[in-house]
Parts: sequence; structure tokens; C-alpha cells
Amino acid sequence: MPASTDTPIPITLLTGFLGSGKTTLLNRLVRQPGMNRTLVVINEFGEIGLDHQLFSASRESELVALESGCLCCTVRGDLVRTLRDATWRFARGGERFFDRLVIETTGLADPAPILHTLMTDARIARAYRLDGVVTCVDAVHGQASLDAHDEAMKQAAMADLLLITKADLTAADTLANLRARLAALNSGARQMTVTHGHVEASELTDLGIDPQRAHGADIERWLGTAPAKNTPQSGAATGLRLGAAVAPPTSTLLPTPVANDPNRHDDRIRAHCFTFDTPIDADRLEVWLQLMVSLMGERMLRIKGLIHIAGEPRPAVIHGVQHIFHPMTWLDAWPDEDRRSRLVFITRDIPRDSLAGILAALEAPA
Repeated sequence: MPASTDTPIPITLLTGFLGSGKTTLLNRLVRQPGMNRTLVVINEFGEIGLDHQLFSASRESELVALESGCLCCTVRGDLVRTLRDATWRFARGGERFFDRLVIETTGLADPAPILHTLMTDARIARAYRLDGVVTCVDAVHGQASLDAHDEAMKQAAMADLLLITKADLTAADTLANLRARLAALNSGARQMTVTHGHVEASELTDLGIDPQRAHGADIERWLGTAPAKNTPQSGAATGLRLGAAVAPPTSTLLPTPVANDPNRHDDRIRAHCFTFDTPIDADRLEVWLQLMVSLMGERMLRIKGLIHIAGEPRPAVIHGVQHIFHPMTWLDAWPDEDRRSRLVFITRDIPRDSLAGILAALEAPA
């Protein structure tokens, strides 16, 4: 359904390392009715752009090419200008024609600076909202890319949805090892295998939180606290409870890969999930967020959380990328009967015990 002019426009960030099949996927995607009224922004790296020549927008979509630079560095200003101007520049009959935005990054892009831009520019933050990060991973060369390139690691670690492409071109054991490694790297992200770039548009949309219509399933999917049926669970711990010396007994350790995971590859990036049974004081939360930024910085790749603030009838949603936090938003109501606070962290080189020690301050007696 077309969004009203005062409803933030959802953005899907499509990323993935070089050759992972992003353009092929987009070509098929935009021809589906579910992607009508979509504006597609393609970032190209180099003096001569090629990707947009391989992409053909349908009559119900529009294409913008940002050339001669990478979105995470040299053309971030171009992205800001494009998004600021898009609502009137891409209008038909005096009305905005698009209700969704897809940004395809270069294969060498670090997602973090792009997410920073979407979160910190005031005009963009008012007009748009991040719906989700979708990352394509090449089943044939994915392991090698993760081993050799930090960008590929970050793209996979920060994803809400992992699309494994070219699965039909690799052996079953190779595919299984890749899936297990991705599950260890980002246990909250759902995995899907994609053949010849075909995926239903509905699988890539509504990955984020829409405050006006969020349900319990939306929250679980966004936080990644409900294991997806098609995600390998090997190497996952079984619901241990943190000891009082590490964190309050009301903080529950959700499944996370164990230290001797054979598929770890020393990736140094891990997902950690915590829940809190008691409401959290608002002032304590603000101080805690500042502490996390000062201590963890860029090692904290991504934070997502649903928070029960003491004295508030509605839940708050927090979302941070490295040292940047999006302004806190509020859902209209709790999506279900579960009133626990839930926090999910994607970290690099941060021991779980260090996180738990800092989190203990959130539930310390006032």
C-alpha cells in the first residue's frame, strides 16, 4: 500500500562482496509486483560505471546511479543529496511516486558509515527509516572472501538477512560449512539460499520495526531472538543463566556459539543476546549508552534492543551502529505479553564477560 507523505520511507540496504550476485538479484527483484513504487540507488566504484548498465528498472521503479566512489567514503555526500531531493526529484504528476528505497552498495563497502549517514542526518532521519540490511554471500567464494577481506566480514556480521547465492554451484559440505560459519558470525540473521537471483520481494521487506504496526513476530525477527528454521544451530549453547558475579540472575543468556566452534575461523566477530526481567531506569540507560560508546567504540558493530523503561507503558526501541545511536523510538504498545527487555549485540574483539559486566549496571539497585 502506498505510504502517506508523513510516513517514513523504508530503506533496504543491499550489500555483499564483489561478485556475490547483487545486481542479478536486483534485476529480478524489481520486476515483481511487490517491488512496485521502488526507488533503486546503485553505487558504483571507479571512473566508468558498469552496474547500472546491467540493471533495467521496470516501469514501476526508478534507478539512480552514484558513480566514481564508494558510498562508505567518497560519495556519502552524494547519497545525502540524493535522498534529500528524491521526494520531489522523482515525482510523477506532482506526487512522490516511490514508497520504498533500495540502496545497492559496492562490493567493497563497509555498511557502518552508510548506516551512520542514514541515522545522523536530521532531514534523512525524518523522511526515511532503515528497514533492514540484506547481504549476499557467494557460496562458491564466500569462505575465501570472509578470510581475506574485512569488508566481507562486516557485511555478513551486520546483516538482518543473509542471502546465499550460487548454492547450486557448490558441494553440499562446502555450503553447510559456510552456513555454519555465518550462523556463528551472525546468529540473529536469517539465512536463505538463492538460485539465479530469484527471491520473493516479501522476503526482503519488512525486516525492521515499524512503530505503527509492530507485532511480536516482527520484534523477534528484527532482534533475531527466535532461531530461523533454516538456520544451522550446531555449536549453540543451551540457554545458560549468567552467574551473579558476571551479571544479575535475571539476565538470561540466549543461544550463542560456544568457544570451541570448529567453524569459527578466528573471525573475532560474535553475536550476543541478553534479556532482562525487570524494567530499566531511563537515566541509568542513558548513562549506560554513553559508557558503551566510550568503551567499545567501533568494536561494537551493531546494537538492537527492545527496552522496558521503568514507569513507561510502552516499549522503547534502540538501534546503534558502532559509536552512533539512532534517536530512541517508541512502539504504540507492547506487541505481546512478553515485557522483558531484550538486547542484541554484534561485536568485534569484545569478550562476552566484558559485555555482561557493563550490562549489570542496568539492573543494579537504584
